[in-house]
Amino acid sequence: MSTIINIDKIGSATSPTGVSSKTVTATTERRRANVGDVVAVRALSESVTYGNLELPSGRLAKINAGDVLLGVLGERRALKGFVGVVPTSVAAGDRLHLLNMGGLIGECQGHHSSLSDAIEVEVLGSVTDEAGFVLNIQDKALPASNSLSVRAPIVVVAGTCMNSGKTVAAVEIVRQGVNAGYRVAGAKLTGVACLRDTLNMEDHGSFVTASFLDCGLPSTVGVDDLAPMAKGLLNHLDSKQPDLIVVELGDGIVGGYGVDSILRNAEIRDAILSFVFCASDYVGVIGGAEVLRGLGLEIDVVAGSVTDSAMGEEFVATRFGLKAGNARRDGKRLFQLVESAFKAEVVYA
Repeated sequence: MSTIINIDKIGSATSPTGVSSKTVTATTERRRANVGDVVAVRALSESVTYGNLELPSGRLAKINAGDVLLGVLGERRALKGFVGVVPTSVAAGDRLHLLNMGGLIGECQGHHSSLSDAIEVEVLGSVTDEAGFVLNIQDKALPASNSLSVRAPIVVVAGTCMNSGKTVAAVEIVRQGVNAGYRVAGAKLTGVACLRDTLNMEDHGSFVTASFLDCGLPSTVGVDDLAPMAKGLLNHLDSKQPDLIVVELGDGIVGGYGVDSILRNAEIRDAILSFVFCASDYVGVIGGAEVLRGLGLEIDVVAGSVTDSAMGEEFVATRFGLKAGNARRDGKRLFQLVESAFKAEVVYA
């Protein structure tokens, strides 16, 4: 059975579908739930700590009880956020939860102790196109690729976990790269659907950006091998003829978002000309270096909150023998360290 639903707020996770109308058609019948399916839901509660929805424009809108939202089915495994899965089936009347501010919808299984409960939602229906097929963000996805063909130097920013300083470092590298005369492309290859980070890259000068969301993934949870997606996305960005590609890997190098499946790929590893690692403390630097060596990678520059004080930056350099730079205190120097790493490798090659 189909029904017409009036939408109050559209989540940014639906962006690949291009849906902008506040009136949609949806099926209310029970059907198999697929990752990436677009669903209309009604908010049954509100949240003090996680109560906003990111719109396709990037603006945050408060979610009020009773609001009808457009979101996407997906999974999340956040160390410091919500954990949730996609149900096996979905129909009007089902109770699910909002798992992130981009509009990810699923069954919440738990959350970090610092957060209030996830907003509970009632499914109103699975949104369909004019032909009656359920919309899925994979419908217009960038194609995956088994080979990587990239001319521009690739700088990768990774870290121990969320909130280790990755985005701050990535956008500062973008900004300083643009200031140095580079045409910079930005990418986010792992994480959970949200436009905030790629929009931040654009705000700092990236002339083009893309993320796993553009590849039809509401999150990178549950994907055994993300390398084909990553190669397709990087090939797409390189086709825009950037001088530099800055990549952020959301979550940590160990975790549930598949970062290691990208870094284990030899073709991708060989294409990384500067690897920036963000950590919160010294032990994180030690552990990160050990994990990365197991993946065949070495750290070129340490950044993140461990370098927020000059003492931390000096300790990393003297005790561990690693270059260290801080995005907040001296972004220009951080970029120079990054640039020297990839320039040296380009010349050597």
